Formats: sequence, C-alpha cells, structure tokens
Amino acid sequence: MLGSTGFDLWADGYDASVGLSDEENTYPFAGYKKALGEIYGILRDKQARSVLDVGCGTGVLGAKLCAAGLDVTGIDFSDKMLKIARERMPEARLIRWDFAKGLPEDVKAGKYDAVVCTYAMHHLPDDQKGMLLREMTKCVHSGGLILVGDIAFETAADREDCRASAAGWDEDEFYMAMDEMNDYMVGSAYSYYQVSMCAGVLVTVV
Repeated sequence: MLGSTGFDLWADGYDASVGLSDEENTYPFAGYKKALGEIYGILRDKQARSVLDVGCGTGVLGAKLCAAGLDVTGIDFSDKMLKIARERMPEARLIRWDFAKGLPEDVKAGKYDAVVCTYAMHHLPDDQKGMLLREMTKCVHSGGLILVGDIAFETAADREDCRASAAGWDEDEFYMAMDEMNDYMVGSAYSYYQVSMCAGVLVTVV
C-alpha cells in the first residue's frame, strides 16, 4: 500500500493521472468520473444535507458536494492532498487521519446523512473493509446511506479477467469482488452495480 508520504508526492499529479486513465478507459481508473457522478446524483436525489467523506483525497467529489450546499467532513492521511482539498472546499471540515485505524472518535460521535468512500477502500483487505463499514454505520442516521465507489467487480472471475488484460496490475491493493463480500456487508439492504470494466458503486442503506 502506498503510504501517506507516497500520496504526498503524488498529490500534485494525482488528478491528472486519474483523468488520463479514465479518458483512455484503462485500468485502474476507467469509470472514475462516472462512479463519482453516480454517487453525487444519489446524494442529491436523497436530499442529503451532511456527508462524511472517508479518504477524501484532493476533494474532487467533496468540492462538488460543498458547491451543492452539503455540509462535508473529509478524512485523509495525506497532508498534501488535504491542502489541495482545502483550497477546493474551504468550507469543509478536514481531518488528517488514517482510516486504516478506523474512524476518529469525534467523527464516530457525529451523525451524517451519508458516508462516502471513493477510490480509497481498495487499500484495505476485505476483513478491514468490513470493520470500516461497521464503523461507518455508527455515523449514519437511520435510513441514511453508505456509498463506496472504487476499483471493484461483480465476481472474483471478473477481477481475474481484468488482471489478465490490464497493464501494471497492482498486487498490493485489494479490489472488492462482490461475491466475496457477503460476510462483510452491513446495513438493512445493499446494491452494487458495475460502471466500467474495473469500477463499481456499492450503495448500502443503514
């Protein structure tokens, strides 16, 4: 896993490299804009007012949510990425924190209409994903949402197909295959849909 120092070094070029992969429809970021757009649309449709953004990065999604009038709290472990995010959304509450440790106590004490996590959870093994999802449920109002957009797949077989065809597959990352995630799901209901050959959106109702 790339640590906070690595993300600090990548921060200035992060959005450009993500955008290039998305535009070329290549692993690992094919479907990035579509996944974020789907999550943005769901939050607007549900008229969410407050959102916790776990692994907010440079604030691409968070800034759009702030511009739409939502109250955004963002968590990330990279100082440099948080600096860029703060420039994009000065009205947001931003916290330096490594979500591999779970969520900060003061964040868990709050309540949000939704928790989002985009292109960050793949850094955690599935059991740690499950632990983080359980912590997220404690922060969400009843009937609220947990939304995960990430490099992900319907099945492990789909993931293997992508691995076989992709250039530069990252063996240090842990991409969700939904047929392996049943034991880690939380909430009263969840749905998943694929938005590209290597991106998906998980929607959980708490």
